[in-house]
Amino acid sequence: MAHELPSDEDRRILQEAVRGFFETTVAEAGATTRGLWSKLAAQGLTQVASSPADGGLREILLVQQEAGRAACRAPLLDASLINLMQLSARSEDPALSALLDELYAGDAVVALAFASFDHDVSAGRAELRGDRLVAELGFVEAADILTHLAVFVPGPALVIAGIDSGVTVEPTPIMGKAGWWRVRIDSPALVRIRFTQAEIDDLLAAAALCQTARALGAATRAFEQAVAYARERRQFGRPIGNFQAIQHKLANCHIALRAAELTLANAAAQHDLGIERWRWFAAAAQATAASTLRRISLETQHAFGAVGYSEEHEAPRHFRQVHLGVLRHGGERPPVEQLACYFLDQDGPVQFPEYDLGPAGNAFRAEVRAWLGAYWSGERRARYERLSFREREYDRDFARALGETGWIGLNWPKAFGGQQRSAFEQLAFMEEMERAEAPRAGAPVQAAMLQVYGTPEQQRRYLPEILRGEAIYGMGYSEPQAGSDLASLKTRAVRDGDGYVINGQKIWTTTYWGEYMLLATRTDPAATPPHAGITMFIVPMKTPGITIRPSETMYGGTFANIFYDDVRVPAENRIGAEGDGWKVLTGALATERGFIGGGIVLKVAHAFELLCAHIRTAERCGQPMRCDPLIRAKIGALAAEIEAGRRMMVHCAELVDSGETPPDEAAISKVYSGELMERFGETALDLLGLEALLSEDSPGAVLRGRIEQNLRHSLMWVISIGTNEIQRSLIAQRGLGLPR
Repeated sequence: MAHELPSDEDRRILQEAVRGFFETTVAEAGATTRGLWSKLAAQGLTQVASSPADGGLREILLVQQEAGRAACRAPLLDASLINLMQLSARSEDPALSALLDELYAGDAVVALAFASFDHDVSAGRAELRGDRLVAELGFVEAADILTHLAVFVPGPALVIAGIDSGVTVEPTPIMGKAGWWRVRIDSPALVRIRFTQAEIDDLLAAAALCQTARALGAATRAFEQAVAYARERRQFGRPIGNFQAIQHKLANCHIALRAAELTLANAAAQHDLGIERWRWFAAAAQATAASTLRRISLETQHAFGAVGYSEEHEAPRHFRQVHLGVLRHGGERPPVEQLACYFLDQDGPVQFPEYDLGPAGNAFRAEVRAWLGAYWSGERRARYERLSFREREYDRDFARALGETGWIGLNWPKAFGGQQRSAFEQLAFMEEMERAEAPRAGAPVQAAMLQVYGTPEQQRRYLPEILRGEAIYGMGYSEPQAGSDLASLKTRAVRDGDGYVINGQKIWTTTYWGEYMLLATRTDPAATPPHAGITMFIVPMKTPGITIRPSETMYGGTFANIFYDDVRVPAENRIGAEGDGWKVLTGALATERGFIGGGIVLKVAHAFELLCAHIRTAERCGQPMRCDPLIRAKIGALAAEIEAGRRMMVHCAELVDSGETPPDEAAISKVYSGELMERFGETALDLLGLEALLSEDSPGAVLRGRIEQNLRHSLMWVISIGTNEIQRSLIAQRGLGLPR
């Protein structure tokens, strides 16, 4: 059901209010009391999702995250799920109406149990015998203050009973601490409401999502404390947050938390918007969180050391909550199997669900898809696909055809002939281009550099060539002793009259066969700091003095060592002022990194879809591969990881559209997606076996050698555009505020 829900601003206000309440009321974790429950009710927290004005699943998740942060064990989730069922619209029973009034007033405390409908058998069992509810339930929280139990029984139906008689409660400590109970009940049923199995499945998915949100809140709180501790705790004369090992450990946790946070928020939004496939997104979120939050809780404890191992610290409470939350309704197995069913058990092509990119984004997606269907199809595409990987590096005819659409300038300002489209329209374009396996075109980094730092003359000369698809640029950055440390580059550019003379060597240069090279040089060798003496130039590749020595890459393409011997370029080819090259260079790389993670994850998603299509029809030892439990588990887990990467891509687009381009967020997406591409390649090899190592020219090569070639190519994405180690340091220092 779609809800008219509060706005993002309303949710922000709710979050601040709930956090403030918990900070002042739940000073420490302990036994949940009826007094605390009354205070929660007085704050309106037992009424969340009771009506559209009181929110939906997004608001429930938000409250659960804050409850997880505060280690609050009051059964707020049970109340919210009861509200989400909209029971008053299902039944006019006066007993139900009275109970809901008592719940909202804080006089009733109700626990919800799925019993035999739960994915975990230890949740217990229940049945209706005549007019009596008979049940044995496990893992009931706050059973010491309950007034009622709401339990699903075969039928199916929801049965509500009071627990004033016919109830026994047995404490069952979890991970060394009390707070949970096994409850046996044999009491008269007060209310009985019929449900369908599909409705219970939906509610169970929502409950699992909410328990995961609670675990996320606990993991986030512990992580934030660990970061603060790393800033202050000193060892060997400096803060431990200054050590790269700690920085990278915490950066990894930050990336994993972002994956869980974004996928959970999206799943709840899909539910509230009435999207049919919301449970698909919920499964992806649960699988992502189940595979990451426990690891984060371990790493957080490692960062604390012995300090966090003491029960006097709050970290142990969060450690327990993380583990309980992600396992509460079956853990990772049910959502992973659900994702595997989606990709392996359907007939015909299966793709990741499309995002709603807004009216403009959706319309543009259809426009690009139609153009590709008309132009990039038939013999033209077939001829291209028959080429080797090396021959497919660039297609000038395609670039010129794309230039006629104006889409090379998709995000350019209109002042430069661009279309100034939104970030979501850019995503639509990237997605369709990747799905169609279309060749790359344009020079986005160089165009952005010229638009910001170029002279009017440079802009008039070079930008139209790029826009028409007629010019391609290489990037001459790396040198034998200056890879990630570009401030150490030594290629010299010396002023000579109305020009500069360049001498030096660049290595690992891709797109060396283009018309121009964007070249980083040193014009002031004595500058302090070293990056202050760097200047950027546009160098035509037909200029005398350039020697190119191509080298085959591991991934089947080529790059080159390029020697510049007395190469003369006019001063008008300098981009920006002399010595401003570092600003020009880093600005351009930031532009590229903003969408680089999205570009990578779209490649992985497409390769994954092709892999699943192969598995759906393939056999091993006479048995369908898709029925292999190991294959299903790995496919489901990969699907969740890819979905997390897609959410990071969308998050970056949201930031761009809001006018923000924080480098740490782009770095999170780039690190995650690059390493995901590697994991995908290795996992695919495990699933397919030795045959998957056959290359494109080998008879019987699986998917024409795409799997092994993608794996070889994946290494480049982890190393290039700033190695992932450099990116982790950036995340730690700029995103988390750890000392440099």
